[in-house]
Amino acid sequence: MRELGKYFFKYRSYIPIPFVVLMLVFMKPTLLSIIIGFSVALTGELIRIWSVGYAGSETRTTSGVGGTYLVTQGPYSMVRNPLYIGNIMLYVGIGIMSMALFPWLQIFAFIFFLFQYHCIILAEEDFLSGKFADKFQVYKSSVFRFIPWFNHVPESILSDLNFKFNEGIKSERRSLQAFLITSSIIILYFLYITYF
Repeated sequence: MRELGKYFFKYRSYIPIPFVVLMLVFMKPTLLSIIIGFSVALTGELIRIWSVGYAGSETRTTSGVGGTYLVTQGPYSMVRNPLYIGNIMLYVGIGIMSMALFPWLQIFAFIFFLFQYHCIILAEEDFLSGKFADKFQVYKSSVFRFIPWFNHVPESILSDLNFKFNEGIKSERRSLQAFLITSSIIILYFLYITYF
């Protein structure tokens, strides 16, 4: 699973492409699906911006699992993998917007990306355990992988990082573009089939 996680990590930017193609070919959006899906996807993107604002541009690397800091502030104080939660919400939200092969494509995508991120997380946790040792073990016992929890992260392991909105936006430029372009295609298609 960890080796698979390293593979998924390296190619994680390209893996959603088949889902996007299927979604665009089979889309049947409605006004309600666009409103609900866009809200879910936007929430996912905002979580990503918040997360990257703390973790920095290292989250964009594809060279291999790694990291300079153990980030334990902001969204990382509530859940260990907020970026992946944001991604899943983004993918599923866009899937809901499109209503493509609904609900099967959305269910399959949700399960697939949960599996993908589970594998990636196993590889990342191996790295973090090796680099941050006891500090990571304390963090691991204080914060869940995927379930947000308002637990108190011990002062001894709090990272000393500032939230950098501009860096978050800059690092998220590609994700934001993909989100806005895909959403625009779905909305324009809906307007076309509704009014023309």
